[in-house]
Amino acid sequence: MNKIYKFILGIGAALALASCSTPTNIPYFQDVTNGSTDSIAVSKTIRIRPGDKVSIIVNSQSPKISLMFNLAYATRYVGTVSEDAIASSQSTGVQGYAVSEDGTIDFPVLGRLYVADMTRDEIARMIKDRLVEEGLVQDPVVTVEYLNLKVSVLGEVARPGRVSIDRDEYTILDALSAAGDLTIYGQRENIRVIRAENGIRKTYVVNICSTQDLFSSPVYYLQQNDMIYVEPNDVRARQSTVNGNNIRSTSFWISLASLLTSVTSTIVLLLR
Repeated sequence: MNKIYKFILGIGAALALASCSTPTNIPYFQDVTNGSTDSIAVSKTIRIRPGDKVSIIVNSQSPKISLMFNLAYATRYVGTVSEDAIASSQSTGVQGYAVSEDGTIDFPVLGRLYVADMTRDEIARMIKDRLVEEGLVQDPVVTVEYLNLKVSVLGEVARPGRVSIDRDEYTILDALSAAGDLTIYGQRENIRVIRAENGIRKTYVVNICSTQDLFSSPVYYLQQNDMIYVEPNDVRARQSTVNGNNIRSTSFWISLASLLTSVTSTIVLLLR
């Protein structure tokens, strides 16, 4: 009978340990060694699409000339700034240009400009060249900034939601960092990136435990409107049951282990 007691007690302990176990694949970059090198995916600079919104500011040594090419409440100058321009900018914030379906924006004086599939630097260079070529501004400084470009980060991260793209080359690590990083319950080996390409929605799987898989992934560099989903691991799945007391819940296995231990103790007492 002592053997039966030990056997049942062992089963109970195993169930309890299984219910509390956690995945081992927690650290990132597990295949990194000192001095190791990895190939990085081809850099993909963010390119403007229809529906995007950008801020375009033209500055020069002549504020009055620059004023002609700036929206009413996105005006900034190099040098002296008029009080009216300052008041307008501070009271209403930055206004931007929305890219139309045909890929163009309506720019002051220059008219319709095609900017789709262009980077920020390319747009700034095009406008600067046009201003100089047409003799409108001799020393223009053109600044282009993103206004509404974002990616969505969902699932097991500290702060799920939409995060803004603040640089030309925006990576999945940038997005996860902006969302507060993965929680301890997020699956590091099965992060999904959903991207719309040429009218088709495609899903990629990224493993951030492996530097080789991560840095070579076609979605290492993100694009605007990408969606990142961090799937919960088995521990979170057991904790997220509807009633908290079914076969996948932690409390179920703890209760079962406790019951088996109590039954075994009772049987031993009765047989003594």
